Amino acid sequence: MTSKREVFISVDVETAGPIPGEYSLLTIGACNVSDPKQTFMCELKPTTRNADPKALEVTGLSLDRLERDGLEAAVGMGEFRDWVLRVAGKDCAPVFVGFNAAFDWSFVNYYFHRYLSENPFGFAALDIKSMYMGASGCSWANTRSSQIAADLHPNLKGNHDALQDAQYQAELFLLIRAVKQ
Repeated sequence: MTSKREVFISVDVETAGPIPGEYSLLTIGACNVSDPKQTFMCELKPTTRNADPKALEVTGLSLDRLERDGLEAAVGMGEFRDWVLRVAGKDCAPVFVGFNAAFDWSFVNYYFHRYLSENPFGFAALDIKSMYMGASGCSWANTRSSQIAADLHPNLKGNHDALQDAQYQAELFLLIRAVKQ
């Protein structure tokens, strides 16, 4: 059996709260880890008005503005799927890479299945926090992005902008991989 070449895609989301279904996925940012200038970004209309005020405060996003200016969820997820497949190409497998992937993955997977009945990433995600823990031997408590950044000295920083955070995560991923090569 020949494995397909893997194309790592860093994905970050901003949401209105902690779980999909009850809270909305608001923004998606993504980049090709090998070429972080190859990007995707979209803002989505909220699917519910439920919101954790702290989640909106940290992102600066407004449900009212997104209701007016955001894409319908099915349209945004369709555009994201098409971008993922175009970046990966026919003979490659896209791999979802996230920082605290369990959170971002839960929203992306839910929205792909709810609105498109499929997820181009398949059924799994690669978590940068877990990867760092394995590479460094540190405790789970020391996998915060500030701790990793202090150790690896990335050029970028996270700021709760989904696209910028996806590019920051891509840099962290590459720095962690370089340590073990």
